[in-house]
This record gives sequence, structure tokens and C-alpha cells, in this order.
Amino acid sequence: MSMKHFLLIGLLTVAPPAIAEEEGDGKSLMQQGAELFLRGLTEQMEPAIDDLKALTEDMGPQMLEFFSEMGPAFGELIDEVEDWSIYEAPEVLPNGDIIIRRKPDAPVEESEEGIIEL
Repeated sequence: MSMKHFLLIGLLTVAPPAIAEEEGDGKSLMQQGAELFLRGLTEQMEPAIDDLKALTEDMGPQMLEFFSEMGPAFGELIDEVEDWSIYEAPEVLPNGDIIIRRKPDAPVEESEEGIIEL
């Protein structure tokens, strides 16, 4: 065995007892570390979450109206399309139309009569 293997085995046998040590409040060092990590992450994300809240408050009514008008059409589209991975991202044309193009390398499906459905 190499020195690396001995060090790894040593760490694996010594680390679990150190991880399981408990402080006065009954939490292991791992639990305390996880709590500190999550607290720090939450503090870092707080400004972004506040911005998102403001955005939803500003756009909420418009989004609700959009989904109430367009929801049924989107539902039909979702039911119609079996594999979204063969389509490119939606594109807005200069006239305002929105199109979703099939990727050039996507397989072409034919109907029973041999006619390609568009």
C-alpha cells in the first residue's frame, strides 16, 4: 500500500468520531456546519429573493391575465407535442408572431398517408 492509502484509511477511521462529537446543545459538528452553511446561503440569497418578490408583485396581475387567456392554448400545445427536445427555443418575429422551429437534425415524422403534417 502507498502512503496515500494509509492516509485515506487513517482519515476514514478518525473522521467519523470527530464528526459525531456533540457540543453542549446536542448537535453534532456536521449538523452545526450544515446549519451555518444554510444560514449563510440564505443570507446570500435574500437580496435576490426580495427582488423576485418585487417582480412578482409588479408582474403578477399581468401574468395571471396572460395565463387565463393563453392557458387553454398552451395546454393544447403541450398535449400535441410529444418531444420538446426536437424543437428550438421560441422566436419572436418582427411582426410579433412567435414561432417554434423544429431543429434541423430532428427526425421527420410522416403520417399514415406518407404526408408530412405541419
